[in-house]
Amino acid sequence: MTAWKFLPPLLATTLLCPLLMGAAAPNPTPATAPKAVQRPSRQYTMKQFMGTTAVTGPVFASDEQRILFSSNASGIFNVASVPVGGGKPRELTRSKTDGMRLVGAFPGDDRFLFERDQGGNEQTHVYVRTPDGKERDLTPMKKGVAHFLGFSKDETAFYVTTNERDEGAMDLYRHDAKTYARTLLMQNDKGFNVIAVAPDESWVALDEARTTSDGNVWRYDVATKALKNLTPHQGVASYQVADVDPASGQLYLLTDDGSEFTRLVRLSKDGAKLEEVEKADWDVIASTFSRTGAYRVSVLNVDAGTEVRLHDMKTGTQVALPQLPDGMISELVFARGEKQLAFLHEGDRSSANLYVYDLATKKATRLTDTMSKELDPEDLVDSQVVRFKSFDGMEIPNLLFKPHQATPEHKAPAVVWVHGGPGGQTSKGYSDFMQYLVNQGYVVLGINNRGSAGYGKTFQRADDQKHGKDPLRDVVEARKYLASLPYVDGSRVGVLGGSYGGYMVLAALAFHPDSFEVGVDVFGVSNWLRTLKSMPPEWGAFRQAMFQEIGDPEKQEAMLKEVSPLFHAEKIRKPLFVVQGANDPRVLKAESDEIVAAVKKNGTPVDYLLLPDEGHGFRKKKNELRVNESIRKFLDRYLKPAAAVKPAP
Repeated sequence: MTAWKFLPPLLATTLLCPLLMGAAAPNPTPATAPKAVQRPSRQYTMKQFMGTTAVTGPVFASDEQRILFSSNASGIFNVASVPVGGGKPRELTRSKTDGMRLVGAFPGDDRFLFERDQGGNEQTHVYVRTPDGKERDLTPMKKGVAHFLGFSKDETAFYVTTNERDEGAMDLYRHDAKTYARTLLMQNDKGFNVIAVAPDESWVALDEARTTSDGNVWRYDVATKALKNLTPHQGVASYQVADVDPASGQLYLLTDDGSEFTRLVRLSKDGAKLEEVEKADWDVIASTFSRTGAYRVSVLNVDAGTEVRLHDMKTGTQVALPQLPDGMISELVFARGEKQLAFLHEGDRSSANLYVYDLATKKATRLTDTMSKELDPEDLVDSQVVRFKSFDGMEIPNLLFKPHQATPEHKAPAVVWVHGGPGGQTSKGYSDFMQYLVNQGYVVLGINNRGSAGYGKTFQRADDQKHGKDPLRDVVEARKYLASLPYVDGSRVGVLGGSYGGYMVLAALAFHPDSFEVGVDVFGVSNWLRTLKSMPPEWGAFRQAMFQEIGDPEKQEAMLKEVSPLFHAEKIRKPLFVVQGANDPRVLKAESDEIVAAVKKNGTPVDYLLLPDEGHGFRKKKNELRVNESIRKFLDRYLKPAAAVKPAP
């Protein structure tokens, strides 16, 4: 489930988005909202919820008998391994300070690659760990960011991007897989996103984000150093790299040019035209190949959930996926031999677990048991897709979580949960914190306000240059929808969000000061002028795209001040809780410092929690526990009658 994000577009080589096995049907009116469930329900502490382990980033080891992955079982992300036949996971690294994100395993031995930053500052370096436990920084820059891109087709090398030469551009390097010696493959003078390398290394594919809704795909010729725009077009249209077919060398792209939803196309072998490959009545958000191109897997964003399709490229048919309980498959990855798949499976009431699927026997084996042993899934709740009409008649989709104990006779307080972005989405899946709030008696509505991804380009572009206005009014209307539900106390509704969602919280309290009783801002933007000017330089061309989406700080200063809560803080009169990571490079600490100081001048109650060892998000379970408990106690203080609030666990 997405929560807090303020991100540039994800690279095509990063982990797959969540995939849904079965989505809930739309539920458009309060009259058909979920009925009260008359059953006893045990309440849990946040510490009990935090007994759940998060796992991510599965990669097959070279012998294909083990799967490596990242796990926070130790309290911070480390690399672990587990046999494909089952068994107890074994921790391979033991960091106690900075989390490690597994990014690749060497195809011929037991070395693996991981990325690590310092205290959440996002200045990641790429490291290799050898079987003897030694770790080496392959990108020992004094200043800069490095990311692993992938292995070469012949597996004799791997690719890394860094901005050590120019902080505003990620150059592409080729590292020898044995000696780690590197050579410059492409100097990225345009600051585009480096996405993929041709199987024969003759060209590199790049994404250019002109705006968050408009972009091109470029090809860089390694021999001539020439750049060519592969997707010239009229009007606003998005083009992004999906993947390169290892067998044919053809480039596959995602685009919404000429359609409401994003579809998959490929560049013809002669490079003269784009050929249609796959489309649906929802966005195709990813499509990637197995090692030799024998299989292709596509991901569709389907109404706050997703659907996965596995294609046999030789027969041209779809391959059946394992029959599992309702939920989502995510981070699907093939073994090098293309006979096994590793993936994560989760549901609203069950945390993500690692599975391996044998394509020949059709057998899926669960390899981890991540759910806290102290939780009974029957006490948790499933989300339901609901919709309401906003101020101008636009239909707004949401995910609704209803506590078991909420009834018309015992009305519950509620929270509007605003996702990050801009352009993010609240989607189905397991969330410790959201389930904790619901378990503690809060109705939670995860709104996908206009501008959210997943509902077509018209809906996603409806917030351009309107931030703090139309999408914010959707959030205000969400409160009215909640008040219409028979089991919600319409006089006790708060708003909560992180990153861009945190901005929406501050904006709601400043520009619609009577709409909510309380607000919780987790590293949210208070001053767009500062945030837009201070975006990380390695975002390159995406910086200009953000200017087009939100506003240009040099040309639209007055407008950005108009929609920045800091300049209207005197209007904030409702209690506010602010959370901030001291090392956050996306939303600087000053954003929270200044809004807290300004709101306190009003005599408004303000709680401020500063995390000295975090950035834009939580990498340490101890910090996540502290934040989540603090938010719940803050909400209890203002949204629950004193007699109904039990002593905090």
